[in-house]
Amino acid sequence: MPLSDAKVKAAKVPEDKKQLKLSDGGGLYLMTTLSGKYWRLNYRFGGKQKTLAVGVYPSVSLKEARDKRERARKLLEKNIDPSQAKQQERRKRHTEELAATFEGVAREWLDKNKAKWVPAYTKRMRNWLENDVLPWVGSLPIVDIKAVDILAVIRKAESRGAIETAHKLRTICGQVLRYAVATTLIESDPSRDLHGALEPVITTHRATITEPKKVGELLRAIDGFEGTFIVQCALRITPYVFTRPGELRHAEWSEVALEAAEWRIPAEKMKMKELHIVPLSKQVVEVLRDLQALTGAGKYVFPSIRSSSRPMSENTVNASLRRIGYAKDEMCAHGFRAMASTLLHEHGWKSDIIERQLAHKEGNAIKGAYNHARHLPERVEMMQAWADYLDALREGSNVIPIKAGAKV
Repeated sequence: MPLSDAKVKAAKVPEDKKQLKLSDGGGLYLMTTLSGKYWRLNYRFGGKQKTLAVGVYPSVSLKEARDKRERARKLLEKNIDPSQAKQQERRKRHTEELAATFEGVAREWLDKNKAKWVPAYTKRMRNWLENDVLPWVGSLPIVDIKAVDILAVIRKAESRGAIETAHKLRTICGQVLRYAVATTLIESDPSRDLHGALEPVITTHRATITEPKKVGELLRAIDGFEGTFIVQCALRITPYVFTRPGELRHAEWSEVALEAAEWRIPAEKMKMKELHIVPLSKQVVEVLRDLQALTGAGKYVFPSIRSSSRPMSENTVNASLRRIGYAKDEMCAHGFRAMASTLLHEHGWKSDIIERQLAHKEGNAIKGAYNHARHLPERVEMMQAWADYLDALREGSNVIPIKAGAKV
């Protein structure tokens, strides 16, 4: 016999029992326990008896429970399991709710941008978000985010003295919020009101050496390095190619053409996501030929000492510089780029050629389409001239300019 509102309201567990089941028909029943009243629906699917939780009385009335029974019946007629449909709906609702939060928007923004970022940069961005932002504002609806919420996040970084990180977090939050504006989730970026609210970053340049005499001393110290042969080669090559440290340590033999004297770094390894060509001087080719006999059968030019399937450690070159007596405020691996840029500019090489070899971002989008080959003949000439100049500095001779007649 079908239930009535009065019967449902009056349902009570008998003193000698732990629960009371009242059927409404069609598999729907009210389960009354000492802790509450629960609607349940028994049904068969795939030859098995199953039970669907319909809701809790009085939040779900008798009429609403019957409506849910009817919807379940229609699903069964379509050979759809109501329990699975409920789980899918719950997941969909959770996804929609997450998408409307700062975390949901941030993760979507990451996914949209990771194709144009190198994996290491994507990882850093994700770590900044997951460690310094999302724990505090991730669950907040994106429409409710205020400038004060972002300020509270970046103040935490400031409080531990990480001023540069604080500025980076403000930039990241602003990018996420501007993405929310672009996708019509919010009307404006509240973080724009935070300009001037943070302590200024005191810029510190990476340690480098640009005085020719001291460069020669450094090169002689490198020659005296007594580490493993692989690290010796990496340290010797670094001044000649002046790539980013990560690009050098991830170099693979498949990218190096010794006969053509060329190293082609794939776009996915480059900061700017563009193929980059490094012309190899005769000096670098000679070092690589010696190294090829040792590591050429493997993947990496400079493999880890622990496993040939991994590149050498990211701190290897810096650690080697410390071993030969150069403190971190005197010289670092990245400093060889500044060394080359400074001296090449001083000796009159055109800025376009130097910047292209440094793989700096091309301001002109049309030029950028063919960045990897721009000025290549001039770059080949420059890289050999640079190598010869370094050799002369190492020998302590009075050297002439890197290239006479290269003035702009």
